Amino acid sequence: MAIINEAAFKSRIKTGSLPNVCVMFGEDAYLKDMYTEKLSRMTAGKDDVFNYQSFENGCNLQAVYDSVTQMPVMSDKKYVILNDYNFEKCSKSDFDRLCEIIENVDPDCVFVLRFDIVEIDAKKSARFKKLMSVSEKNGGVTVQLDHRSASELVKMLTDGAKKRGCVMSPSAARLLIETSGEDINTLASELEKLCFYAHGSEIIEKHIENVAVKTVEASVYELSSFIFSRRTGEALRVLDDLFFMHIKPVFIYNAISSPYVDMYRLYAFKKSGLGRADVAKTFNYGRKDFLVDRAAKNLQSFDFKKLSLSFRALLEADGALKTSGSDARTVFEQLIVKLVYIIAKGEAVDKA
Repeated sequence: MAIINEAAFKSRIKTGSLPNVCVMFGEDAYLKDMYTEKLSRMTAGKDDVFNYQSFENGCNLQAVYDSVTQMPVMSDKKYVILNDYNFEKCSKSDFDRLCEIIENVDPDCVFVLRFDIVEIDAKKSARFKKLMSVSEKNGGVTVQLDHRSASELVKMLTDGAKKRGCVMSPSAARLLIETSGEDINTLASELEKLCFYAHGSEIIEKHIENVAVKTVEASVYELSSFIFSRRTGEALRVLDDLFFMHIKPVFIYNAISSPYVDMYRLYAFKKSGLGRADVAKTFNYGRKDFLVDRAAKNLQSFDFKKLSLSFRALLEADGALKTSGSDARTVFEQLIVKLVYIIAKGEAVDKA
């Protein structure tokens, strides 16, 4: 039993080799929408009342069975989709019935089991493994559609800008991803807005800063970027915004300290003769391997002494935040000033 990714699924569909059964799950709703729609267009559209049928959780499984076992009407193919059937919580008899349905799908039917709300544990769920096995035996596939990698998203954005008569550099595309997140629906919407704003010209970083919607993560990243660029005033302004949004202090602290952890990892690996790829692999950065590249850039302003002083300031702030009666806002304001001073002077504030 194998779970395929988007690239393998896309390649298979491109050849016209449609699966008899498709078990579809994953974190990216946009991709699931796109591929269910694509499978439908290649078989039977929503306007085809005879050959397109959709079912939801709680439906009559006999009706689903009748639908997938009947031959297409005045067409070569038919399309049946079952959305979010809760196979984990249904009775054993209903689960066995679902497996029987999969086993008996007509060769000219494409049967899609799509999961959005139902949580899938592909490694531990015995029932999910059974669905995969039954599907595979009947010419089916199980596809996991998670968010695309950073490089894939960059290509999607640069190509999308070109189609809309604009130019977007890879660096600008990466900034948009960092600003608005990895959700494709959000990125597509922001790209549309940016192309309208740029009006046929190049989309530059200033456009993204002025127009694009920021995630909380992006706001927090902006805080750390201002610290590294020694822009104390802007860093304190972002801190104001984060407290206004009622972001928990632990989240803000983790966001400030994480880039320093990334830098120390890279620093230690370089001393051992290893590089960025080794750091990314060892610490499972996955699609966030751009954080290692960012750490390399930030590390240019640091030596071991600055790193040591910065970690001391971070540890002192951590202790203060855990002390009863401490004002978190004051702790963060002092931490920002200390970190900026260390970068600028290479000394702790109390040594000045």
